Amino acid sequence: MVEQFPCPNCNQQIDPQVRNCPYCGVNLALAAIFAERKLQTSPLSLHIPIAPEILVPRLGDSLIEKGELTREGLNQALQYQKQKETKGQACLIGQALLELGLINRENLDQVVTEQILQLQTALQNANRDLEARVRDRTIELEQALNRLAELNQLKSNFIANISHELRTPLTHIRGYLELIIDEGLGPVSPDQANALAVMQRSEERLERLIEDLIEFSLVARGDLTLQVVPVNLNALLDETLMAFMSRCENKGLSLKADYPADLPKARGDTQKISWVVQQLMDNAIKFTDSGGRVQLGAHTDGKLVTIYVFDSGIGISHEQLSEIFEPFHQVDSSASRRYGGTGLGLAMTQQIIEAHGSQISVRSKVGEGSYFEFKLPVIEQTG
Repeated sequence: MVEQFPCPNCNQQIDPQVRNCPYCGVNLALAAIFAERKLQTSPLSLHIPIAPEILVPRLGDSLIEKGELTREGLNQALQYQKQKETKGQACLIGQALLELGLINRENLDQVVTEQILQLQTALQNANRDLEARVRDRTIELEQALNRLAELNQLKSNFIANISHELRTPLTHIRGYLELIIDEGLGPVSPDQANALAVMQRSEERLERLIEDLIEFSLVARGDLTLQVVPVNLNALLDETLMAFMSRCENKGLSLKADYPADLPKARGDTQKISWVVQQLMDNAIKFTDSGGRVQLGAHTDGKLVTIYVFDSGIGISHEQLSEIFEPFHQVDSSASRRYGGTGLGLAMTQQIIEAHGSQISVRSKVGEGSYFEFKLPVIEQTG
């Protein structure tokens, strides 16, 4: 039984011995040429006539296998082809065979058509195999992504649960500390008062870390919601400066304000924007040594207001800038030990700003400090 191949035009199974498809009537040699053009890996020379046999490798060997040509005849045609090329005349092997009368056009076309159909079948099989591999790989990737999402959800749930569990004992600690400091349980000596003050500061720091964990768990689970209102930026920035003034003084830092007294109101979530600015200020103070400078500023171009925090601290290398917004990440272990923190602040800051439809950008240089900024849309004045 003669092996059948799909027609290049209608894809029906056909006998490769026929010249025209019995289903759609197309000339199989010409149809195969157009169908197999994608097999060509380089442009054809303009001096070589386009013929079906140009798509068939080792045409002479195929003709010998079919009994249409002898080995001596092929050698004769190859020698003839070389002579033509020496004279600058391009000549395909099929053309040489025809000109020497070693084969007729009908037999040549039949062998060429069969070979092209075989090539097409091989290509189609290869494409099917490739598509199957792509499908399998896509399924594997989808399963991996689903698994990753599940793991991230478990991690977020764990962080949320443990953070809430820590709140209860911490509330008790804070309450009794305040009671003792206020001498509600009896007089406190100066040394005891100093020790209690250290404990209270540590308790406040621990409370901030727990609040950061809770906030991060909400963001990671997609529970971040915005209460968008007109934000009074002057009031927000003034309150931030007041909150960090004593901390800068205690550390020996210069705290500067750089914003006009008539900033326009911006569109955003006041509480979350305030948290972002405080987080940036906290980092600026944390990573700036005594004698340095921290600056909180804002300016507007009419449609957008830019809020920025600058510090003259340790700075961040160019290679590490892309890492600072990753959750639970510190630039390096030594910084983590020296300055502390969970590595969540900037990750949450970025997500909050992106939820506002904006981006937070950073410029920094090691030993010279860092500059963080983000933009908010200005609420247009009416009337």
